[in-house]
Formats: sequence, structure tokens, C-alpha cells
Amino acid sequence: MSGTAERRNARATGLRVGVVAARFHGDLVDRLLAGAGAELARWGCEVVGTVRVPGAFEIPVVAQRMAASGRVDAVVALGCVIRGETPHFDHVCTAVTTGCEAVARTTGVPVGFGVLTVDDRAQAEARAGGAHGDAGASAAQAAVETALALGAW
Repeated sequence: MSGTAERRNARATGLRVGVVAARFHGDLVDRLLAGAGAELARWGCEVVGTVRVPGAFEIPVVAQRMAASGRVDAVVALGCVIRGETPHFDHVCTAVTTGCEAVARTTGVPVGFGVLTVDDRAQAEARAGGAHGDAGASAAQAAVETALALGAW
């Protein structure tokens, strides 16, 4: 590990992170959860709790409660919404995206957004540790780096 990476990880050691993960499309979300957990461990963060919710729509309300609790420095939101034949996809994607953004903005606690919004299962698999990376790990990294940036102010 480079000196810069060691300093970065030392600053993150002990950061408290809460995770909210949807049960819908559970096998894919489990992959995101594994990626997020590995990334948080790499940074030396403490996962203070993981809460499973029915689907992506329910993520923001639990993220809000976590962020407002004072027990976490960051939240990681994980889920998967796959486009279907109705506008339901659009409504759920909008709600979870704007909901997580509102949590971060109103509480000052960063929310790493690891909710896949994809057209089909193959796209989800590619983004849950497949050919297009790991959105769970990326969300965890974003949450930690943002918490560190906020800590500098």
C-alpha cells in the first residue's frame, strides 16, 4: 500500500458506518453487500449495523433514521431496481435516488448510493461484482471519502 493510501486508511479507521440493503433481488444485493463490506473493512471502518428492508423504496426512511441517530458517520444504501413493463420502475428509482440525496443533504451524513437502476438482470450482474465493477464497493468508498471530506471542515 502506498504512503498516501496508508494515511487515507488511517484517517478512516474507526469511522462508523450503517448499511441499508434491500431484500428484493436479494442475490444481487447480497453481492453488493459483500463488496461494500470488503471495502469498508479495507478502509478500517466499523459497520455498526446492517438493516434489510423489503425493497429499494424503503431505503431512504431507514437511512434517514440511521443518519439522524448520531451513531454513524456515513450510510451505505444498497439495492437493485430492474426495469419492468410498467412505469413503476421510474417511480421507485426517482424515490430512492431523491430520498437518499435528501437524507445526506438534511442530516449532513453522507449516503453512499449503491442502488442499481438497470434495464435487465445482466446489467445488474455486471455491476454487482461483474464486468462493470462493484457498485457496493464504490458506494462504500464514496461514503467513506465523503465522511473524511466533511471531517476536514
